[in-house]
Amino acid sequence: MKIKFIVTGKTNTGYLREAISVYENRLKHYIPFELICIPDVKNAGNLNESQLKDREGKSILAQLNFGDELILLDEKGGMCSSSEFSLLLSKKINAGSRCIVFVAGGAYGFSDEIYAKASSMISLSRMTFTHQMVRLIFVEQLYRAFTIIKGEAYHHE
Repeated sequence: MKIKFIVTGKTNTGYLREAISVYENRLKHYIPFELICIPDVKNAGNLNESQLKDREGKSILAQLNFGDELILLDEKGGMCSSSEFSLLLSKKINAGSRCIVFVAGGAYGFSDEIYAKASSMISLSRMTFTHQMVRLIFVEQLYRAFTIIKGEAYHHE
């Protein structure tokens, strides 16, 4: 199985880039992992919210392959503990999923087309985080999930 994490825009803050890189490298010990940064939509200031979501949606869809399972990181999604998230991943691995694609969308969420294509949605918190922070939080939780699956001493309950 492979995991992709699609995000919109670059991570501009150096310390966040560095921390994300640490967890990306740690993840590669457990599973093939790819972080895909979709460029910001050009002339976004001239677009309304719906047009912006549609353009971002087309860029996200262009990164998907047949058979990929799409899971959205969305404030409307269900919340789970780190242990529950590791169980979800473990079930996907055991079910023979080829590729799970997690997506953190833009500031306005996702287009209707992306919502329709997604198999599920996960919320990282009821709080709001910057899109750059979401990247770090998610890759750390992904790493934590794999340490739980492997029974390693990173996570404590």
